[in-house]
This record gives sequence, C-alpha cells and structure tokens, in this order.
Amino acid sequence: MSEQTTVQPPEDELVVRPVVVEPPVSTTQRYATAGVLVGLGLITIWLFALRADWDAHAKLRFGALNDPKVHQLSFPSAPVCLAIGIVIVTLGLLWLAVPRRRWFGAIVGSALGLFVVALLCWMSSRNQFSQLDLVGLGSSTIQVAVPLILGALCGVMCERSGVINVAIEGQMLAGAWTGALVGTLVGSLVGIVGAALAGALMGWILAVFAIRYLVNQVVLGVVLNVFAAGLTGFFYDAFMQPHVESLNQPALLDPISLPLLSKIPILGPLLFEQSIIVYITYVLIVVVDVWLFRTRWGLRTRAVGEHPKAADTVGINVLAMRYRNVIIGGAIAGIGGAYFTFQVGQFQKNITSGYGFIALAAVIFGRWSPRGAVGAALLFGFATAMQTTLSINVPSIPSDVIAMLPYLATIFAVAGLVGKVRAPAADGEPYVKE
Repeated sequence: MSEQTTVQPPEDELVVRPVVVEPPVSTTQRYATAGVLVGLGLITIWLFALRADWDAHAKLRFGALNDPKVHQLSFPSAPVCLAIGIVIVTLGLLWLAVPRRRWFGAIVGSALGLFVVALLCWMSSRNQFSQLDLVGLGSSTIQVAVPLILGALCGVMCERSGVINVAIEGQMLAGAWTGALVGTLVGSLVGIVGAALAGALMGWILAVFAIRYLVNQVVLGVVLNVFAAGLTGFFYDAFMQPHVESLNQPALLDPISLPLLSKIPILGPLLFEQSIIVYITYVLIVVVDVWLFRTRWGLRTRAVGEHPKAADTVGINVLAMRYRNVIIGGAIAGIGGAYFTFQVGQFQKNITSGYGFIALAAVIFGRWSPRGAVGAALLFGFATAMQTTLSINVPSIPSDVIAMLPYLATIFAVAGLVGKVRAPAADGEPYVKE
C-alpha cells in the first residue's frame, strides 16, 4: 500500500481568504433601539414594580378554568418585574455600547419577550379574583395574526421579485367576498379555493398593469384597493344582503385536533387545535421560507428583485418570474381574506379592516424576510389580543387608548426598532427588456 502524502503550500505563498465584512449599524438604529429598550426597562421598573403592590401575587393559568390538569403558577409580581426591568435596561445599554447587527434580533427579541412577561405579571396581580389564561391569550393572538401572516407572505413574494404590492388589502377583500359566496353555495373547503383564485386574479391584474404597462406600482395598488372595496361592496348590497341565507352564510370552520400533537401540554391546545386555514398558514410559512432561500426558484426570484438586468443576461425570464410570484402571492392573500369570512360566518363590507396595510408594515418590519414578517404579524396579533385582557384586568385605562394599542405597536416597531432598512434594489422598478 502506497503512503498518502500531504502537499504543503510554500511558506512564502500568500493565501487569500474571503473576509465577510458585517455592515455597520446605522446611527438611527443604534440610538433609537437603545432608547426604546431603556425606556421599556424604566417603565417596567417604575410602573410594574415600584408603583405596584408588593404583596400582590401574579396568578397565571395555562388552559381552561374548569380543567383540573391545567398548570397554574403563583408568585410575587413586583420583585419579578423589578428584576426583569433591570435586565431590559442592561440589554439596552449593551446594544448602545456594542452594537452588532447579528445581535439585533436576539437582543430586541429577548427584551420584548421579557417586557411582555412583566406586563402579564402586572396585569394578573391587579385582579386578585381571577387567573390570567395564557393559552387563551395565545390563541387569540394566533387568530388575529393568521391573516396578517398570509398577507405578509404575499408581500414578501411580490417585493422580493421587484413588484411593490400595496394591493394586499384589495386581494384579501376579493378573497373574503368570494370565499363567502362559494363557501355558501358549495362548501367551506371549496370556498377557500375560490378565495385563493380571487386573490390570484387580483394579483394578475396588478402584474399586468405593473409589469406590462409600467404603471406606477404604488398608485396602482391604491387604485386596486379602492376598486376591490367598491366592487365587493356593490355585490354585497346587490346580491348578498337581500339573500343572506342562500348567498352569504358559509359554514364556520371547526377546529381540527391533530393526533398526538394536540396532546402536548400547553402547546398542543394552542397550536394544534385550530382550523384548516391556520394549518395551511403553518405550511405556507415553511414553504415560502424554504422556497425563497433554499431553491433555485428562490435564488432567481431574489436575483430578479435585486438586479433584473444581470438576471436577464444569464437567461432568467425576468417578466415571467415576476408574473408568477405576484399571482401566487395574490392567491395567498386571498386565503387570508377568506379567514375573516369563515371566522365571522358571513361577508361584510370592508371586513378586512385595513389588515392588508398592517401586513405591508409587517413586511417592512420583517426586512422582507418570511420569518421576520411572521414575527411582526405575531406582535400585532398580541397587541390586539391584549385589548380584551387589559379592559378586564385594568379597567382604569380608557377604552380608546386600549383600542389604539395594536396600531401604536406597529408604528412603534417599524419606526423605532427597524431603523434604516434596504428593500430589494429593484423593488418598484419596472424592467424593460432591451
């Protein structure tokens, strides 16, 4: 057997290795994020600890009140909130002293998560006669976040390929109306398919005018939203309202318990006892993320969104890629619109209530990433779910202030935490093949 030798490079040979340079954190993001985190920490210390009753206990429940197997916790609220506030302030000062882009998600996520824990403890301690159901709060968060996640995934697919989609609201409205009509006539499952087709049709209209006729994409999106609101409102008045039972009464989607998974403590009832659209959302989150960052299609999509001329040079059909992504994204938004219909049991005018614009904000907050967009949608969903909890446990807060919380959280997150972000380089730029 011959011996295996290793060839060593000469000592004087220069070996060049690629160096990955991390982009610096902008000044705005550095100081804004640090200020927000330190502010949250001080609020936690002052309001939730120093001004709270130190004898009060937080009482948290992880399930239904009448279930004897439900886990329950009880502990002094003020000392825990004080410790959490100190940790949040420390995280803010750490980010101010040593800002690193790769640390941003971990630091901000940890601080926000700790603030939420302190807020829940404080609210629970305010009402000594009831326990705060965390599973119920989480379930409400998911119910609000699902259409936002679907709308945000639509926005990510469109804008990653270079088309600004301000028409998410209109696509969701079209899906909601079609889902109600088809769901009443044929069945709820077919209604979901019909809603996806309606959203895809709206996506096709957006693609034709934006890609072929080079219409300003922002103005086009606003026009499509007005068009969808007017058209669905007209059909509702003309057909659905006079014939509610025959045209506007789809069956509600019953929760489906997944075997084994639904038996997992705490997470089982929260995540795996949901309707079919929620499970479709779980699948789409994974599919879009894998598709965008782990497949050839996703690589081509990102190339088209960043540098369409270079993509065209290597043989990628830029216009075809944009058409496909915008239409598929519209179908996803249509399913998000159907969720509203099947939650209520009928279509109503402007049933989406501006959620399409919040989904667009989630795309920006999530930095045009599926995972980031999902996190932003969950943040808005949690803020919305907190409205009812705050009104019950802290009735001294005015109801108008509570109603503003979801929108304040969205503005606060996008303007205060995201800082300067960069959209895909060719986002909104029409491409004309030479």
